[in-house]
Amino acid sequence: VSVVTAAVRAEDRRGEGAFPDLPDARVRYAGQAARGFAGVWHTVDGSVPFGRVDALRLGRAAHEGLRDEVPADERPLVLSPSGWPGSQRYGGVWSGDGAAGWPGLRASLARVVGLGLCGVPFSGPDVVGGGRDGGFELYVRRLQLAAYLPLLRTGAVGPADGGPWGYGAAVLGHARVALGERRRLLPYFVTLAHLARRTGAPMVRPVWWPAPEERQLRDCEDAFLLGDALLVAPVLEPGAVRREVRLPRGRWYDTATGRAYEGPAKVLVDAPLERIPVFARAGAALPVRAEDGGTELEVWAPAPGRSGGGLVVPESGDDGDGPEAERYSVTGSGPRVVVRRETEDGAQEPSRPVRVRGLDGTGGQM
Repeated sequence: VSVVTAAVRAEDRRGEGAFPDLPDARVRYAGQAARGFAGVWHTVDGSVPFGRVDALRLGRAAHEGLRDEVPADERPLVLSPSGWPGSQRYGGVWSGDGAAGWPGLRASLARVVGLGLCGVPFSGPDVVGGGRDGGFELYVRRLQLAAYLPLLRTGAVGPADGGPWGYGAAVLGHARVALGERRRLLPYFVTLAHLARRTGAPMVRPVWWPAPEERQLRDCEDAFLLGDALLVAPVLEPGAVRREVRLPRGRWYDTATGRAYEGPAKVLVDAPLERIPVFARAGAALPVRAEDGGTELEVWAPAPGRSGGGLVVPESGDDGDGPEAERYSVTGSGPRVVVRRETEDGAQEPSRPVRVRGLDGTGGQM
């Protein structure tokens, strides 16, 4: 904080500290961007009154202090370990350091889903070493889960904790796969972030989101929807190399094998240490990063007699309210799939390359 004119004394797990008196309007974060800061990570423990009550004002002070100082094509990043109604307007919530072993891994997913339903779309846990609770396997599973969450952040819970390179070449290879997929999906994450801002729909959703009347889906707490196109089934138990996944109604493709499954159903699929099961909804069109660094449409063939589509919000072109969303429709099946961009002037050819998958049920491309 650049100027602190009053302070409140309080204690958290690290001992006694001094905190700014946020009701004092003279407390500002102005000037921090000039010193090289593009964001703020607040580390106040949410167990103290300051963390519970003033999280909203703390986030607002940081956001407004940095907003006009960062480059025009960027936004200030504000993270907090605690939240308050309305704090999602100013930043995200860091949802724990994941140091509680395998039960903590499961709990971290529940926190992110719950925060999304409460209107906080940008959240995620730290990815830290497995320590005594799980070693390299737990680390890999944490990283694989976080790669599909809005906030991906690695951290350490002790001096001996390092990155994936500390576990050997095999784990480092698994980390590269997870982070590579994260990078490939960045255009989709950008689209989901804009839609969350405009509609309030969370980026990470419970599997019952599109059909809350289906009671069988309400008890599913070990998988989630990323937007409306992907279903992610992380591995939350030690030693698991296969896992059961409950699929909602409709056709779903295993993105690793291309195999099609018809829901609603429970399916048993492979979950080797190098990846977790991810399914794509038939007919989905989602933006991904192509090998040349540009954005392409990854389209999954619709089921016979069905159609689909998707939205794309470009990463650039912000006009103040955000760039305009592009709407795509997907029709056809079998060897021919037609993708059109829907505009006010009618259907047009896509404005970006299209890659169709699932044509033969084995991940074929076109």
